[in-house]
Amino acid sequence: MNFQTILLILAIICSSFGIYTLYSKFSKKDSKPTVYWLNFKPESEQTLKELATLYESKNDVSVNIVTPKSGEYNSELDKELKKSSPPTLFVVGNKESVKKHEENIYDLKDTKLFGELKVNDYLLYTDDKKVAGIGYCYETFGIIVNEELLEKAGHSISEIKDFASLKTVAEDIHSKAKDLGFDAFTSSGLDSSSSWRFTGHLANLPLYYQSRDGKWEDTPAQITDDYLVNYKNLWDLYILNSAFSPYTKDSIVSNTLNAGEEFGNKKAVFYQNGNWEYDSLVNTYKLSKDKLKMIPFYGGVEGEEKAGLNSGTENYWAVNAKASEKDVNATLDFLYWLVTDSEANKKLSTTFGSMPFKNSVTPDNVFLEQEQQNVNDGKYTMTWAFNYTPNHAFWREAILSKLITYTGEPNEANWNSFKETFVNSWKEQYETLNKQ
Repeated sequence: MNFQTILLILAIICSSFGIYTLYSKFSKKDSKPTVYWLNFKPESEQTLKELATLYESKNDVSVNIVTPKSGEYNSELDKELKKSSPPTLFVVGNKESVKKHEENIYDLKDTKLFGELKVNDYLLYTDDKKVAGIGYCYETFGIIVNEELLEKAGHSISEIKDFASLKTVAEDIHSKAKDLGFDAFTSSGLDSSSSWRFTGHLANLPLYYQSRDGKWEDTPAQITDDYLVNYKNLWDLYILNSAFSPYTKDSIVSNTLNAGEEFGNKKAVFYQNGNWEYDSLVNTYKLSKDKLKMIPFYGGVEGEEKAGLNSGTENYWAVNAKASEKDVNATLDFLYWLVTDSEANKKLSTTFGSMPFKNSVTPDNVFLEQEQQNVNDGKYTMTWAFNYTPNHAFWREAILSKLITYTGEPNEANWNSFKETFVNSWKEQYETLNKQ
């Protein structure tokens, strides 16, 4: 091969590489903008995918909805944010989440989405006052009641006004369960698909009253066990008055218990959960909405007859500042469409409930209506104090381990171990989080 041939081959290679580089550059530039939403709520996944398809049909944008398994959101978010094509839209739940992901936080203050808010009560800020997250749903949880079964058991919702009256009704139903064909409470599984209801939501009972006493404005360095007896009262009522009593350590972590299915199939009167279950209960299981009620967490706290439901949010939209400008803008446009388009609004209200935007549709949800009635009647709302939990995934993991042990063998020693962990792990996680 002579010298001129070699030069010709090199010229062709260089030319080809240049064309490829140029093609890559412009093909990437001309590719569709992408919205990648790492969704926090598994129960909303189908609705969000329908909305994504609808938006794509009207816009030259790719919208991807990805939903981690229940209980695995935070670990998946950590992984996804490190990838070359990270989420453009993700969820933060509290100030701790904001601090952890601050380098990914886009300031939403001057966006069209921010301008659609009708109240500013659902916002998270960075320390330097950037709007880090906009709450997109206001939710309510407590103990859902099938009033039809309650009446078949010879009781009425008006009987239940506090822990003592709830205990009387539940124990009576449990004692007659074989004849009735249903029991008092659904199962209280502590596998990853269900444990969040008890290490997160039920934990709000003692944490709320402590926050009220202490007038919390930020995460306290330590907590006490002052209201844990009230948590125990309600937890014992759950596990001792169920078709699955007595529980074994294996049965509660087996991933075979399905409280939603049990309640939907009329196997229990009481089911701890929130307004997000409404659509499934009414449309999937065909329960009568007129016979669905939600009562507060009655645990024996003085004055609890004036309590309302647990209401608040741990769902705040955050936009990834590290995404490309094109994808950030596409994500902001998508969010604006979600809260202003009438069809999108209707779908969102069904899955999310109350939303704090000017054009938000009032949801057809009896649980949210009941909480509004509680407010109108002058009852106090049990706000979401569990949002203050430091390193909440680690704290919940610590108390879950002790709760599993206690539930499998409910004795004083195991309860004391749970109680100590509840308090001590909080202090440990706070110190870990706030190390200088």
